Amino acid sequence: MAATVVSIAYQNKTSSVPDWLNKGDNAWQMISETLVGMQSVLCLVILYGSIVKKKWAVNSAFMALYAFAAMSFGDRLLPFWGKVGPALGQKFLIRQARLPETTQLYHNGTEETAMIAPFYPMAMNIKAWMLFVPLWLTFSYTVGAFSVWGGGFLFHWGVMDYSGGYVIHLSSGIAGFTVAYWVGPRSTKDRERFPLNNVLLMLAGAGLLWMGWVGFNGGDPYTENIDSSMAVLDTNICAATSLLVWICLDVIFFNKPSVIGAVRGMIAGLV
Repeated sequence: MAATVVSIAYQNKTSSVPDWLNKGDNAWQMISETLVGMQSVLCLVILYGSIVKKKWAVNSAFMALYAFAAMSFGDRLLPFWGKVGPALGQKFLIRQARLPETTQLYHNGTEETAMIAPFYPMAMNIKAWMLFVPLWLTFSYTVGAFSVWGGGFLFHWGVMDYSGGYVIHLSSGIAGFTVAYWVGPRSTKDRERFPLNNVLLMLAGAGLLWMGWVGFNGGDPYTENIDSSMAVLDTNICAATSLLVWICLDVIFFNKPSVIGAVRGMIAGLV
């Protein structure tokens, strides 16, 4: 008897699955957001923990992990946190392939906050970071996301942000420069000698960042179409070209290739 009973969750037609749901689009969204989640919680932990001095490794890595957890928790705790668009007013809460959209939104917020983490391990302890993250997500990421995405006032002024160039990268870069200005330079001892903690882990983290970026850009159209295909292709071409050009410049100017230069070039090419 038990063998003949199939759970309703595994049946093709159920009342809980609306007819308009495109399973292919939804599956691609779930895959791309898994890549973005890996990018935020795995590769940045590895990359940030390996690219700084040993004494800051654990603090820097934990900053990225905490940012991921704080954004995921805040997305459920506060109704406005990370939300853009009138999702609650639509049938089945959200439409078409946007069932995992909430995941993408808090992954984007996590990415923004985690990108700031390299600016802070030398200037901020973890207790201050635990307070900074929810404040930053509330007053920076949420404001930027509402302004551009979901029909905000910047959107009505003609501002377009395909994959977070304004909402994520510009705002996190400004935050990093602001901290650098107010905190000031590192001590002379740290500036004179700044050895990497682990070169192999840095390469692993950089590679995972590259693959995560494919999901980051490829999942932004919310569907599997020509835009997502071109985004995946362009992401790989830009990152590869930038890495190779940087290596060539290292050879031209310094007579040898550099591992850290290759990673810097790759990150610069992640558009």
